[in-house]
Amino acid sequence: MNASERYLHNPDALPVMPELAMRLMRTLERENTTLDEVAALIAQDPSLAVKVLRVANSAAVGAQREISSLRDAANLIGMRRLRELSLAACVANIFPKDGKFDRARFWRHGVATAGHAKVLAGLCDINPDTAYIAGLVMRIGRVLMLQVEPEIVSRCDDLNDSPDTLIGHEMEWLGCSHLEVSAALAKRWNFPKEIVDALVAARDPLAASPFSSLGAVLRLSCTLADAGELQVPEVDALIAVQFELMMRMGLTAETLAQHLPPWDSLIQGVEQLLS
Repeated sequence: MNASERYLHNPDALPVMPELAMRLMRTLERENTTLDEVAALIAQDPSLAVKVLRVANSAAVGAQREISSLRDAANLIGMRRLRELSLAACVANIFPKDGKFDRARFWRHGVATAGHAKVLAGLCDINPDTAYIAGLVMRIGRVLMLQVEPEIVSRCDDLNDSPDTLIGHEMEWLGCSHLEVSAALAKRWNFPKEIVDALVAARDPLAASPFSSLGAVLRLSCTLADAGELQVPEVDALIAVQFELMMRMGLTAETLAQHLPPWDSLIQGVEQLLS
């Protein structure tokens, strides 16, 4: 058994990807998806619809009227953002709430990683929707690791006080990283092979053979999310720890500064989706 398999040894205890989340992901693959189709999917889960409307009303502070329909929400935040937030809420609710980890912080990081991955993918000729999904589930294996070895995983968290150091701490203390566990879980959920392979490659993108551009984008995006969470300049952090990978992907500091959205804008609404 390799180091990551100990977190997956009990199939009955593994989370199941909700059918609604899978259907939302499939709408990302089609250019002709309509607002009515997305709204109808979200409306199938009344609690999800309420959360999405809460996010929309939070964004509509100062508006003359309350946002009371999913169509109004889409008009305010955009259909794509509506769908992405709904997908994030579906995935976040896979795992039960407990006191073992900071749930809000965990999903802030996941949503920020996904948002950065989407932007970088657009700059690197990669499907942005695929990158968003991969970024959203990139750290999901950490929840399984926490259930099996909470003290050691928490120790790695405590040591993770600068961008892009968590994987190294996990390799030292656990013998594997969350990426292998996330990839194994994504494979069980029948995610596209491109995403599964990219999650594995993200541990060391420059050493991966064949090279995975999506894996590289994921590693860069996770580093940016780390920097945002730690409140340090994002582009400077990326240059400091992943400059070679930036060059491999043809990304410059100027390009990143021009296109990267503010961290605060990426995580807007996460707390409302989790409550």
